[in-house]
Amino acid sequence: MEKNAKIYIAGHRGLVGSAIVRELEAGGFDNLVFRTSKELDLTDSSAVNKFFEDEKPDYVFLAAARVGGIKANDTYPADFIRINLQIETNVIHAAYEHDVQKLLFLGSSCIYPKFAPQPMKEEHLLTGPLEPTNDPYAIAKIAGITMCKAYHRQHGSNFIAAMPTNLYGPGDNFDLETSHALPALIRKLHDAKTRDDKVVELWGTGSPMREFLYVDDLARALVFMMDRFDAPGGSMADEIWAYYLNVGTGKDCTIKELAETIASVVGFNGLVKWNTSMPDGTPRKLLDVTRINDLGWKASTSLEQGIRKTYEWFKATGGKKARR
Repeated sequence: MEKNAKIYIAGHRGLVGSAIVRELEAGGFDNLVFRTSKELDLTDSSAVNKFFEDEKPDYVFLAAARVGGIKANDTYPADFIRINLQIETNVIHAAYEHDVQKLLFLGSSCIYPKFAPQPMKEEHLLTGPLEPTNDPYAIAKIAGITMCKAYHRQHGSNFIAAMPTNLYGPGDNFDLETSHALPALIRKLHDAKTRDDKVVELWGTGSPMREFLYVDDLARALVFMMDRFDAPGGSMADEIWAYYLNVGTGKDCTIKELAETIASVVGFNGLVKWNTSMPDGTPRKLLDVTRINDLGWKASTSLEQGIRKTYEWFKATGGKKARR
């Protein structure tokens, strides 16, 4: 990307979007465009089209989405599929209509089958049933990748996607009702320490294995992809998995090990009790990151380092994001 290119970051206040902004600003990109959800409703196609007509961005990072953990996905399945389909449909089509040079769509590793081979390669997509607790969200994300493929095949648009593993970092959501596992554990264990609780109850058995990527590492990967990864040509243009790259660390741990690491960082010395009547979700989710590694990108932040940085941000801000 040219340093003076106009770059639109959709979802710039979110976990991923704010990290993309940090990475771009650190790299000398200063022609960045943002809109808050109050300023631009991405579910409103007319408003989105007007925004693209007025601003004419050269590049788009589509990081805006309705996101949440197991509880949120189970409680609001209709919202998760409707809102995400509306956002990606409106932004991707407007990017085509207004000649955006390149668009990068943010997916999620939940697109893979519940019992996909481990580690999960890009070509494992659509080879089996999804995890039922988040299939509306996963289907919306699969639709977004399919749109990137369809617009490239029909119109030649250079639209690509990234499939990150579980993310965490500054700007995360620490609300216990809607957050993902890692920030929820930070909040629970921090609150328990503050109250001097002797026992903390956590969901599930602690046995599922998960991979976690520090969000600033992801931001580096996304800017890297804008420079090094394009929509495929030739026979590969027919393969949906050729339009995206897995982004992760290539390493995982059990939720129990994660909780122990967070407890150590937070300083909680009490007992962790597992409520085995609550759902675990997918048994294991580990991405094969060979393709992006072969292009020259690798994650650089260890899990403990990332948790310490995230906890410092949480303590400094109370888990509240800065408004911009």
